[in-house]
Amino acid sequence: MAIDAKYNAKNIENKWYSYWMENNYFHSEVNEKEPYTIVIPPPNVTGVLHMGHMLNNTLQDVLIRRARLKGYNACWVPGTDHASIATEAKVVAKLKAEGIDKASLSRDEFLKHAWDWTHKHGGIILEQLKKLGASCDWERTKFTMDEEMSASVIKVFVDLYRKGNIYRGYRMVNWDPQAKTTLSDEEVVYEEKQGNLYYLNYKVVNEDGSPLADGSGQTLTIATTRPETILGDTAICINPNDERFSHLRGKSAVVPVCGRIIPIIEDEYVDVEFGTGCLKVTPAHDENDKMLGDKHGLEIIDILNDDGTLNSFGLHYEGKDRFVVRKEIIKELEASGVLSKTEIHVHKVGTSERTGAVIEPKLSDQWFLKMKDLAQPALDAVLEKDVNLVPEKFINTYRHWMENVRDWNISRQLWWGQQIPAYFYGDGKEDFVVAETIEEALQLAKEKTNNQQLTTGNLKQDPDALDTWFSSWLWPISVFNGILEPDNEEIKYYYPTNDLVTAPEILFFWVARMIIAGYEYRNEKPFTNVYLTGIVRDKQRRKMSKSLGNSPDPIDLIDTYGADGVRVGMLLSSPAGNDLMFDEDLCKQGSAFVNKIWNAYRLIDGWEVDADKDLLQSDTIALQWYRSKFQKTLSEIENHYGKYRISDALMATYKLVWDDFCSWLLEMVKPPFGEKISEKTYLEVISVLEDNLKILHPFVPFISEEIWQHTAQRNVYEALIISEWPKQEVFNEKIIKDFEFAAEIISGIRTIRKEKNISFKDSINLSVFNNEGASEQFDSVIKKLGNISELNHISEKIDGALSFRVKSNEYFIPISGAINVEEEIAKLSEELKYTEGFLRSVQGKLKNERFVSGAPAQVVALEKQKEADALSKIETLKASLAGLQ
Repeated sequence: MAIDAKYNAKNIENKWYSYWMENNYFHSEVNEKEPYTIVIPPPNVTGVLHMGHMLNNTLQDVLIRRARLKGYNACWVPGTDHASIATEAKVVAKLKAEGIDKASLSRDEFLKHAWDWTHKHGGIILEQLKKLGASCDWERTKFTMDEEMSASVIKVFVDLYRKGNIYRGYRMVNWDPQAKTTLSDEEVVYEEKQGNLYYLNYKVVNEDGSPLADGSGQTLTIATTRPETILGDTAICINPNDERFSHLRGKSAVVPVCGRIIPIIEDEYVDVEFGTGCLKVTPAHDENDKMLGDKHGLEIIDILNDDGTLNSFGLHYEGKDRFVVRKEIIKELEASGVLSKTEIHVHKVGTSERTGAVIEPKLSDQWFLKMKDLAQPALDAVLEKDVNLVPEKFINTYRHWMENVRDWNISRQLWWGQQIPAYFYGDGKEDFVVAETIEEALQLAKEKTNNQQLTTGNLKQDPDALDTWFSSWLWPISVFNGILEPDNEEIKYYYPTNDLVTAPEILFFWVARMIIAGYEYRNEKPFTNVYLTGIVRDKQRRKMSKSLGNSPDPIDLIDTYGADGVRVGMLLSSPAGNDLMFDEDLCKQGSAFVNKIWNAYRLIDGWEVDADKDLLQSDTIALQWYRSKFQKTLSEIENHYGKYRISDALMATYKLVWDDFCSWLLEMVKPPFGEKISEKTYLEVISVLEDNLKILHPFVPFISEEIWQHTAQRNVYEALIISEWPKQEVFNEKIIKDFEFAAEIISGIRTIRKEKNISFKDSINLSVFNNEGASEQFDSVIKKLGNISELNHISEKIDGALSFRVKSNEYFIPISGAINVEEEIAKLSEELKYTEGFLRSVQGKLKNERFVSGAPAQVVALEKQKEADALSKIETLKASLAGLQ
């Protein structure tokens, strides 16, 4: 098979990916082998590949390809997540553009649009992963809204409810006014923002609302960042120990704008040192205020609609957005003299991780999962290293979250997702049953009400959907149908999985919850190791994102540098848990590495082979050295893999192939121009090349398969992707050390040739004054690579010869025959003349008092350094001339 002069990444990548797919190399079935399993962190079904996906999936592919080569039954399960909030938002936006309001559709009509959107856009990211080389078992592709997956989610909800772990409660939740749904605490991102602190004066009155007896018109002052919420105030709170406000006890206050009379209550919750010492209490719009409200029996007034506009309690602001009202109400308060002052105030504002909208605390009936007891086995698993977090620095963060875990709000006010299997048969808050099907729900409702006349028509299913994470927390189990069929052969074989590769920001969203689900439903961990990647950032340390415009398109990178080049570029500097400072030059470096491998094989492929020629002594020692060097590096690589130092494993492989194989071994065995190579040497070189290709394959699968298929006639059972990882063998440390010594000698010879302009075509003699008793086994290699006609070991130094040192040994190249003495004398004399002229020029400046006194100190210092350098160089040149004359 002829090999092209130039490596064509696109053609080769398409060819071999198709070949791997056609021959089903990615597919896994239960067999007698030991399994190695990875489940993909499912990307959003409507998403496209970004740099984080690129890093994450390259790492997974490295691990799965190595596992195949190691002889495991490797199974990498791909799939996508239905992403309730993100997908519904896109579908709603699409409908709006078409003039359709979601509210005008039935649930079934909306879901039809959502499925159409999913079918149109859902496969994009998985197809992009194929371009990267991801060797997923595509036959196993799952979607969190698949029939079996959804049935698993419903079954788990019902089970947890019946165990008493799921309850419905009226609680303060995080409300996203843009998505019009509640969010879990983990989906709220807190950002420092600059805002204003407004100081407002409330008129103090008697408890019945009458003016104070002294007619003073006394006021109290509160400070707030959200003046629009005063319309929901139901009390003012002071600390009972704060003597400043003892005169306010038993009094009331009048809320500006709405004129509502509210009590002044006392509670030690109020920090006397914070703000004015008077706290406005708005139980419907602040979690801490809600606790105060419950304690003191305060009225709850919700002033907001679901979309963040004000409702009828907003009076003349009804229907206006909360932020518009904030600006307008401040003007009204200022005009009425209520606003006493405004200060700039920096504080943390909660925003939706999904839409970016500012979160509103909101009281709402929601479904919650009790987490404290469920979390304990998952906490123990990590602390006891049954599940390993890599790097370990995340253990403390994990422990803190798990020890302080709050009940999980699992309901969402959305239609896209698994509908909550709760069926209401009456108007009361407790008039519901929970069941997997409406038929089962009907039976339960009949039993609960003792009313046999009920029909399914009397039941109304809760319209809310479950949090997307409530489906993906079952992912390692549900992809093998382990919820619906807990004893099926696949779940028993593939579970627990081996490694999970994911981002630290979903350690709690997903990883912790999967561990919880694993112990609850399999009484076993879902995976053994969690490799936490860093965040891909730009050179300015900003997280790469579309909104910042600082993220390249991964597909464009692949088109430019090839998938192998991009994979190497991504992994060269991505240690676990540490952020990757991405620079496109890394991909250029990766592409250069791929070309180096290609050109190395082209060199080998171009050699003519002589079956009758014996191995040269230099070939024998060179190959012995490389095999030991390979084995030593293989041992290092295995250690790196074992500790999930994937970047280090790549770097060790990179240096072995680039430096030791390409730059040294091939030079050592390369036949002289016009000569043939020994067949024995050639076959040995091909053998070590094939070992190289095996350890390269996880990182650069395409070029390694291409060259592998060139080195011999292969059938479908002999593809590199399913070959055998090199076996670890004992290596000779001494031969490695001896070569390092020999390499320094060769470098010394090359330096002298370059400095003295001695052509490599001209052979020279070399004598060594060996003070260390260094091994002579590489003398044949030194002679070949240095073009040494004679290499002698001597007992005395040689005067008047070109020399260099390696450790305490001295090497001499006699001048006679090595260089043209007359030409060298002329060259050195010319250089001496130029340097002396330069020195005079510098010294002329330094003798000029105006220059020395007027120039900046650093300029004068620089000229003095030039003088010193010139004097030193003149001394060296004169010594060299003396040695030649």
